[in-house]
Amino acid sequence: METRTVNEHDWLAERFEERRTRLRTVAFRMLGSLSEADDAVQESWLRLSRSDASVIENLDGWLTTVVARVCLNMLRAREARREEPLDPHVPEPIVTSEDGVDPEYEAILADSVGLALLVVLNTLAPAERLAFVLHDMFAVPFDELAPIIDRSPAAARQLASRARRRIRRTPVPDADRARQREVVDAYFAATRDGDFEALMAVLDPDVVRRADFGAASALASPAEVRGAEAVANQAFAYLRRQGPGVLFRPALVNGAVGGVAFREGRLLSVIGFTVSDGKIVAIDILADPGRLRELDLASLA
Repeated sequence: METRTVNEHDWLAERFEERRTRLRTVAFRMLGSLSEADDAVQESWLRLSRSDASVIENLDGWLTTVVARVCLNMLRAREARREEPLDPHVPEPIVTSEDGVDPEYEAILADSVGLALLVVLNTLAPAERLAFVLHDMFAVPFDELAPIIDRSPAAARQLASRARRRIRRTPVPDADRARQREVVDAYFAATRDGDFEALMAVLDPDVVRRADFGAASALASPAEVRGAEAVANQAFAYLRRQGPGVLFRPALVNGAVGGVAFREGRLLSVIGFTVSDGKIVAIDILADPGRLRELDLASLA
């Protein structure tokens, strides 16, 4: 193959940069991790830079296929590392100030891609997740996505349908962020004041609380708790274990109202809420010290 000129390389780099945001969004929906999504996008650029672009008829389709295959391999590798079923895994959160979602994340967090949805996506088999994400979120036809997972279009359609049935049970957050904040503020006030009745008033009867404490999870509390009374009791127990001096700061977690907990400037947890019909239906807590150290949230302390 002829050596690519600088101008050709620059032209190709410009075309890729024009598509980077969409590719990053696709990869994030696939993987539920910004850092892994960036790795997948970078790998797609390396593959493009080594390819003969003159024979690529549809660059958008080619790049989507490549990033999807990279993500599929990453999901399969992730699954292979699991020697036994894991507790619910709280995905890497995107935490921003309440002034609004950073423009860098607007496309990624569109369509209510909150923590609750990502938790459910994480329970799907890799091929199911890919079929659902590509078809339902990015309108990729089944005859185009089927070769990526080595299935027929009909089989790909069945995988997406199976995933869709599970996703459909995931509650959608209320659109009114101000109303979300009222409910979440009431939750924090009730837990701070030890007001059991007030806390029960903002929890949906079937609320689920998922928590990722990392290696200490067995000693901290159950990873998943269901039901308003059980969730309320766990909330009070968690605060008692943390002791005095815990400060809760408001934040947006994956575009929805949430909070971060600090003590003496040290990040203790990131808490994402799903508020639907004025009630908290899901609480997702990341409290794994190792994973928290990877988040730069000092500005929210």
